[in-house]
Amino acid sequence: MEILWFLIALCMLAAVLGPFVLRRRSGIHQVAPGSPDAADPDTYGFVRQEQLDIRMPGPDQDLLDVLDVVQRTQDWRAASQLLAGTPKEGEVRWQRVQAFAGAASLELMQAPGVGGAWLRSWRAQSPKDAGGAAVHAEFLVQQAWRSSSAGTDDFRIILEEARTVCGEAALLAPGDPVPYIVELAVARGLGYSHEQFDQLWAKIIDRAPAHMGAHIAALHFWCEKWHGSREEAERFATSAAARAPQGSLLAALPLFAVYEHLPEVNLVQGFYRGVVVTKAVEGALFAVHAARPDDPMLAHVRHLLVLFLVRMERWAEAMHQLVHIDGHVGALPWTQNPDPAAEYTVYRALAVAGYEANGGSPATLPR
Repeated sequence: MEILWFLIALCMLAAVLGPFVLRRRSGIHQVAPGSPDAADPDTYGFVRQEQLDIRMPGPDQDLLDVLDVVQRTQDWRAASQLLAGTPKEGEVRWQRVQAFAGAASLELMQAPGVGGAWLRSWRAQSPKDAGGAAVHAEFLVQQAWRSSSAGTDDFRIILEEARTVCGEAALLAPGDPVPYIVELAVARGLGYSHEQFDQLWAKIIDRAPAHMGAHIAALHFWCEKWHGSREEAERFATSAAARAPQGSLLAALPLFAVYEHLPEVNLVQGFYRGVVVTKAVEGALFAVHAARPDDPMLAHVRHLLVLFLVRMERWAEAMHQLVHIDGHVGALPWTQNPDPAAEYTVYRALAVAGYEANGGSPATLPR
């Protein structure tokens, strides 16, 4: 059966797909996940919406195994051992700290007052554990952004506490960039001056100059909606991309800068095929091609590419990215939505629709 799209009014589109408008194409219209006209995910080997993992951008079986043990037993020691064995200078440690903090935060949200008890025990029973301090700091950051409105007294109080714990974590683990990376979100929320932010950033660059996760976190500060401007964010991203070492995903950072400054509603025909977007997408595709297959930040770039490639109607390329990331949706842009799995599934359905409308099929999809 031919897969159709329908042109959605702008107000409805914002609720379903976010801030952009898909232009009319040959009477084809969007199909919602679960619709009888939607392609069965199993046809392409895709994971069903209800089974998508919203905790991480990509697979990390060691982390999943430890998270299962910690949440099942409420014993923090497995988490401590995993972080202690994770190299300080790499991207994986930062991602694991985020995952543990996010798991505790989600538990607390689901069971106020009792959820995440293992993290409280971890800090109380082993206050000198550097991993526990880093997870605690990131937990406070996530709680501030998740439970309070930016600028409120509660928000600032939680972030002030997070800053204190960041300092403790840094003292416990000299050379570890993670406590300072956590503080980047504190800097954004508390409104550090540019001089204060530069001093913090210098500490990170000294420890991990090519850390992609740190650069993405720092980019938020320089965006127009926070403490910089479109020009400052673009300058930060392009400068990092220009000095990126061979095989580094920093070459994709300009795409993140473009994403941070997308218009709330796009009324410009051809916006996603313009020079700025096209150049950023091509840079990200180059970075993905040149990166190590096991680079832990590779999934982050692929997830963002899916959004842009779908909006650019580059269906086959979007499908190629989906093959590599499907199953995990804990990354931008999906985590900006209250239901990351649902948002991702809509884009996946659009990619399948466009791919098949242009002659594609599971048999022609490269793996």
